[in-house]
Amino acid sequence: MAEPTPQTRVLIANRGELAVRIARVARTLGMESVLAASAADRDSLAAREADRVVVIGSAPARESYLNAPRIMHAAIATRCTALHPGYGFLSEQPTLVDMCADNGITFIGPTAEAMRKVGDKLSARALARSVGVPMTSGSERLTSTAQALEVAGQIGYPVITKASAGGGGRGMVVACNPAELATSFEKASAVAREVFGDGTLYLERFVERARHIEVQLVGDGKGHVVHFGERDCSLQRRYQKMIEEAPAAILPETARMQLQQAAISLLSRIRYRNAGTVEFLYDEPTQQFFFMEVNARLQVEHPVSEFVTGVDLVRIQLLLATETGALPPQPAVRVSGHAIEARILAEDPNRDFLPSPGRVTRWRPPAGDGIRVDTAVTEGTLIPPFYDSMIAKLVVHGRTRADATERLAGALARFEIEGVATNLRLLQFVVDHPDYRSNRTDTRWLERTLLPAFRAQ
Repeated sequence: MAEPTPQTRVLIANRGELAVRIARVARTLGMESVLAASAADRDSLAAREADRVVVIGSAPARESYLNAPRIMHAAIATRCTALHPGYGFLSEQPTLVDMCADNGITFIGPTAEAMRKVGDKLSARALARSVGVPMTSGSERLTSTAQALEVAGQIGYPVITKASAGGGGRGMVVACNPAELATSFEKASAVAREVFGDGTLYLERFVERARHIEVQLVGDGKGHVVHFGERDCSLQRRYQKMIEEAPAAILPETARMQLQQAAISLLSRIRYRNAGTVEFLYDEPTQQFFFMEVNARLQVEHPVSEFVTGVDLVRIQLLLATETGALPPQPAVRVSGHAIEARILAEDPNRDFLPSPGRVTRWRPPAGDGIRVDTAVTEGTLIPPFYDSMIAKLVVHGRTRADATERLAGALARFEIEGVATNLRLLQFVVDHPDYRSNRTDTRWLERTLLPAFRAQ
């Protein structure tokens, strides 16, 4: 790939470990970086890694990282030629993409049109259906409990409610009978209205004991889409991922190839640009997979895909956005070994996962072959109470899943953090559990099996 010119200047509209990563990758490519930071992050590691820092607002996200006009003003004032939204915050907001286009700034991500097609979950389902991607029985938009009960009676219980305007587990409730659905529907709609500004829900047949499998893709915006393997993200608490792996060891090879091709077909249809993920549910007993959603951005768990393919996805993002690089051919992308990522969170599992902001008084991350720690934390860092509680991603690689698991167990045992409560001990408990070791888990295993045992210690 050709290198971008030194005049390329990218605004990083995010924080934490990804902001650190983008700034470092940009430097290796001869690009300048400008960090759009809140007042709480003005002295962060990301601020020290960037070439320049612009404080865009006070600590609360709505005054800074969720304020598109302030972010755009910072990009214009610093004469940035590109904007990387990271993940979370405004990364999937087409209005920000439109604002970039209006001001001649390259948005490092998909087009606004693509975002609108896949950002709404029902629109994404219709797109998936049009290209023949398998999916569970479901409904159109529902606006009342009566509608929900009628549809559930047709497709059969259990069912799950989902917010059409968003994800992340908000508005998602499993109902096993009409009484449960009648009780939960209005509450789920209210949550969706509060979080996404839209209380519209839809129903899907719930796949019990499913695996959550997602495919990492990058498109060039011209219809060419390449996959970088798939990930198993089944270890979740309340639909929030905790441990992710690549590849998905549970998949038979035929299902793996079908799933990857389905993902490529879907994003190729909309001439998808830059990084994105297509997510599926996998029913192990039947070896069937079902479309779930599209994430039109880079994912938190992308490092496991990087470890097994040897590809720097952030570098590819920057090169594609500046039109100085091209996608590798699919045969050149090869998966080697197994990688696992554990999310290190500043929260207390013994207090119902209550966030634990504060100052980190001791920080000794593990190091060694096959170990990577993505973080914005150093000893003395103040963890603010305003944002997501993730403070690091511990990623390991091994020749096999068993090798990677042993490496992860050892790395977790050596990770020393003091000053804030963390989920380190819980992660160790997960990795030592025989169900995890033998890969017999699913999206509800953590809450159904692991947490009761952990709390009973």
